[in-house]
Amino acid sequence: MNFIFDLGNVIVNYKPLMYLENLFPDESLAKKLYETIFKSREWLYMDQGLLTFDEATDIFCAREPELRSAILCAMQNVNDIFTPIQETVDLLPAIKESGRGLYYLSNIQVEIRDHLLEKYEFFDLFDGGVSSCDIHMLKPSPEIYRHLISKYQLNPEESLFFDDMPDNVEAAEKEGIKGVVFTTAQCIRPYF
Repeated sequence: MNFIFDLGNVIVNYKPLMYLENLFPDESLAKKLYETIFKSREWLYMDQGLLTFDEATDIFCAREPELRSAILCAMQNVNDIFTPIQETVDLLPAIKESGRGLYYLSNIQVEIRDHLLEKYEFFDLFDGGVSSCDIHMLKPSPEIYRHLISKYQLNPEESLFFDDMPDNVEAAEKEGIKGVVFTTAQCIRPYF
């Protein structure tokens, strides 16, 4: 059996509004930045590898010039959002030791992905992974699941996909991969 994990809110925390509220005491500013940055089409373009981090930052600043200093601060520290979900990370060695394949499939930007892979040693346990930024596709597009299966020669029927987004799980199941909507690490335990 192969275990395939989404990264955000499965392996690492991804709570951008909370990050902004901690960074900026002004709640209205935090919400405005959340809409400007994280809910923007440019954020998705970065995930698709169609815009660089710097290009997107320039667009955000041009769109909201009065927020420039706050945008720069938020973007400069954006990696602070992504901290390990320790309960999940603690299960990875046991999954690996049980002989299962370990992969990730994530909508993620190249700069953030590279930061995570460099900072956290637990990624050494993974047999591989697919990042949306490298192949210019986003979940829940069927092609991204097919790409992962093809790249690593996985049998979909012998693969299990954990994602916090029900749409992504449903899309995986349409490709023959068993899917589990991730809520907490406890939902992983029954499978190994």
